[in-house]
Amino acid sequence: MQFSQVLANHGCKVTFVHTEFNQSRSKSGDSRHENIKVVTLPDGLEPEDDRNDLMKIMLSIKSTMPTRLPKLIEDINAFDGNNNKINCIVVTFNMGWALEVGHKLGIKGALLCPASATSLASAVCIPKLIEDGIVDSEGWPASPSVRHKLEQM
Repeated sequence: MQFSQVLANHGCKVTFVHTEFNQSRSKSGDSRHENIKVVTLPDGLEPEDDRNDLMKIMLSIKSTMPTRLPKLIEDINAFDGNNNKINCIVVTFNMGWALEVGHKLGIKGALLCPASATSLASAVCIPKLIEDGIVDSEGWPASPSVRHKLEQM
């Protein structure tokens, strides 16, 4: 949302997409900036589902939202007319699938990684660390002695 506000302060019109669940509990989800509109999409989980299980929510979002985002974009474009059509999608690292959706609709996109470069590099290297046997598929060190020390902490 902070990035959206910076863009809006520079004259960009922003449509910020939130999950319905996060919007309902967010204090910052409603923007009072005239250039920011907040819209929602369902995350695919039931109200009673555990949203602290990040893998579960990311898989649900990835299986639910890609089919709903094109309709949302079409509805926004139809409502706002030719002057305010969505012409760029900016997504965070874990929502990269939205760039594919935008590409299919002829919309340019950009990846925003608000984490540090070290965090991004670490995430990108995880498959290689697993392949090289340094960590297992659960993210634990492959070395039993190192794993034991970590478990004792």
